[in-house]
Amino acid sequence: MCRKGKRTNMKKILENFFKLKELNTNIRTEIIAGITTFMAMAYIIFVNPAMISQTGMDFGAAMMATCIAAFMATLMMGIYVNYPIALAPGMGENAFFTYAVCITMGISWQIALGCVFIEGIIFILLTFTKMRQQLIDAIPPSLRYGTACGIGVLIAFIGLKDAGLIVANSATFVGLGDILSMPVILASFGLILTSVMLTKKIKGAILWGILITAAVGVPFGIVKFQGLVSTPPSIAPTFLKMDIKGAFDLGFISIIFIFLFMDIFDTVGTLAGVGELGGFMRNGKLPRAGKALLTDAVGTCVGAACGTPVVTSYIESAAGIASGGRSGLTSVVTAVLFFLAIFFFPLIKMIGGGYEVAKGVVLYPVTSPALIIVGSMMLISITKIKWDDYSEFIPAFLVTIMIPFTFSIATGIAMGFISYAAIKLLIGKGKEVSWLVYLLAVLFILRFAYLKAL
Repeated sequence: MCRKGKRTNMKKILENFFKLKELNTNIRTEIIAGITTFMAMAYIIFVNPAMISQTGMDFGAAMMATCIAAFMATLMMGIYVNYPIALAPGMGENAFFTYAVCITMGISWQIALGCVFIEGIIFILLTFTKMRQQLIDAIPPSLRYGTACGIGVLIAFIGLKDAGLIVANSATFVGLGDILSMPVILASFGLILTSVMLTKKIKGAILWGILITAAVGVPFGIVKFQGLVSTPPSIAPTFLKMDIKGAFDLGFISIIFIFLFMDIFDTVGTLAGVGELGGFMRNGKLPRAGKALLTDAVGTCVGAACGTPVVTSYIESAAGIASGGRSGLTSVVTAVLFFLAIFFFPLIKMIGGGYEVAKGVVLYPVTSPALIIVGSMMLISITKIKWDDYSEFIPAFLVTIMIPFTFSIATGIAMGFISYAAIKLLIGKGKEVSWLVYLLAVLFILRFAYLKAL
């Protein structure tokens, strides 16, 4: 009776704290929803370390940073905001961090993390001011949609490269890879398998696709089994290693802005999307939106301190909401599962590790299908662009193609802002554009001039 009484008391505490009855849900439903959300986004545990470790970061520490940042941010969203929304390092943000900032621009990952940390602090400050809403309202929707599409194409491009499906070609820039090699065949198998499971609406399809592809790769020696459970790796190689002083260099202002731009609109877009799905919106607005944005900003700072790029709200939270999740208890369950994942490092290293096909050429046949599919999902924003207005869709189109073609999210966004401001001004619609757009366009032009002068 005593044990039963304790369970009853705990049940009442949870129901009251998370307002389960008021939200027309129950503990069992919330637990199932939390597990569903985790299954839908757990691929980030494998994909994020595999990507950002290419900057020179320790893989084990990167995995720890990913799980801890996701755990703390998602837990805060559940307890502080009481929303069934999970957070983790963003896919577009980690691509920008890895390939644009560190690899292309040659900036150390320590300074890049410093930029992320500063961006998080700025985001926190914005959540307490009206400037937050002004910034959101000032950016033209077409540029937001174009940016999402461009990042999607870039992520898919990276996935195709990591799969070995496309390779460098001196005559055509890119060409078809060796599609008969075992790593490429394995990646192709994973891509088709995951696509079929998504089509059949199997919960956690991307995660299951990764796990099954890894299992198939073991007998062929492409994936080497290293165990399942172990003591978590050390986070020391990346913990508090961000170079904030170095990030304050004037040349990095645009990088900080790009991180901020991506973080704000990733979060706002996700909150709006899952808010509509869960029925949280009230008169077109999301209650406790300020708290949700603050949670995102704090998560970014925590992530940078641990050693991972921008933390943002995940659209995959919709999977848990579709399963009935309506309260922060869903997020708490998801957060706990992210924490437990740190004890499965051998499995994560086995799946996220690369396969060397030649000296200096490493493929990622297990995780690359997830990049291709996630990238394709981001292209849904293309339907929201005003294709009947040249002054809107041309800048959006430039953003979309310039991001993957220049392999730089920053360059693509810059081209979008500059072209948007110029076209609107020259056709006599300059007053329709916010002063902030003109300011950013000028700053981007000065950024290009600064780079040219180096």
